[in-house]
Amino acid sequence: MAQLSHRSYWYLRHGQTDWNRDGLSQGRTNVPLNATGIAQADAAAKLFQDAIQTHAPITHIVSSPLDRAFKTATIVQQGLVAQGHALLPLTTDTGLEEVCFGEQEGQPMGDWYDSWIAGDYTPDGAEPFADLRARAVAAVNRATDAGGIPLIVAHGALFRALRAAMSLPANVRLPNATPLWIQPPEDKVRPDWRLTVMEG
Repeated sequence: MAQLSHRSYWYLRHGQTDWNRDGLSQGRTNVPLNATGIAQADAAAKLFQDAIQTHAPITHIVSSPLDRAFKTATIVQQGLVAQGHALLPLTTDTGLEEVCFGEQEGQPMGDWYDSWIAGDYTPDGAEPFADLRARAVAAVNRATDAGGIPLIVAHGALFRALRAAMSLPANVRLPNATPLWIQPPEDKVRPDWRLTVMEG
């Protein structure tokens, strides 16, 4: 099983959509940001202004191509420019797309995530969790292989897969548009990945 490269990166889940607000499984369905989501992305750009001063600068942005993530990435990119930063390169990687939830897309969030993560249940037409984890790891490794420190803008279930790859409890909900600073294990004394939430 592929492993995450031991490199630091920033992670941002996209802003809110109507389906997030209504508690529906989105998956690969291309639902746009709503007004709240746009405001959340603007707020995230302001959080990054302070965060990159205290932690590490962003050198490039890699986004899921789905509209809700790419719009969030663009708002952050332009927000940083408005604050006096250079325009950061922004690219997309299909490996960062949200999981396909098959027949569950558009349905109310159920209680089947733990079984899906464990590999005991996969909705009809959906992507197995192990496959999601493999492509998520590969996409993050591509982003960090480029050198520097990327900001990865993607999705909630995809981040569950990254949590599993970091040997962290996987079924933890990541709030919309909340920046995370992610650092790899340093040594045997600090053997765990460290996730620092940036809050206003």
